[in-house]
Amino acid sequence: MILHAIETGEGLPVVFLHGLFGMARNFGSAQRALAPRFRVLALDMRNHGSSPHQAGMTYPEMAADVRETLLAHGIERAAVVGHSMGGKTAMALALRWPDMVARLLVSDIAPVAYEHGNDRIASAMLRIPLRPDLTRAEADALLRDAVPAPSIRAFLLQNFRFGPNPGWRIGLPEIAAAIPDLEGWVELPGPYQGPSLFVTGAESHYVKPQDRPIIKALFPSARFVAVKNAGHWVHADNPAGFQSVLEAFVAGYG
Repeated sequence: MILHAIETGEGLPVVFLHGLFGMARNFGSAQRALAPRFRVLALDMRNHGSSPHQAGMTYPEMAADVRETLLAHGIERAAVVGHSMGGKTAMALALRWPDMVARLLVSDIAPVAYEHGNDRIASAMLRIPLRPDLTRAEADALLRDAVPAPSIRAFLLQNFRFGPNPGWRIGLPEIAAAIPDLEGWVELPGPYQGPSLFVTGAESHYVKPQDRPIIKALFPSARFVAVKNAGHWVHADNPAGFQSVLEAFVAGYG
């Protein structure tokens, strides 16, 4: 599958992969910061943003999407940055096609299975009525039980089209059906020997101490950095802190 890409800048390629229910433009500030020196592509993952909708969201499938998209753009090797679901996709890409990944930055996720209740969130989203007179406040209220945090509800509702032709821009039924795969992980050949940086939010609990040996087994060169004053959405919670880490990551790219 060829994914929708937002492309800016010239030079060595850097690729951004967003997380679940996100979109390419979530990395807009980081993309703009790197564009004067690099060719930066932010991709909409399948069933997200402006990319095609299709059943099946295993990490090997999504890694193959990224590979096909990069090759379609004439890119055979790139630095890859992925957050959460995008981080798992980036890991899968590096493990399956290591020659394509010059260096790897994974933001706040580990190559392990999780149980984060995304099935409840997807179900609540599916229950929102597609009425032309539906207001944002009504939609927000309908999500409140499943999603207590107002900021996350606002993030999710970026994907909803209000007005005379209401509906979800994302492939929500396909995403909902794929939650077990998205929260899971599959064993892939490895290891990936290239430079790898695993960034966590200091206030996040997604990457636990017991996950580090698993990461090091698959990514022997892995280094670990925690960004202060950040939870799971590191690049949104502390943009300056994330950007500082990102700048150090790309400084050795060449």
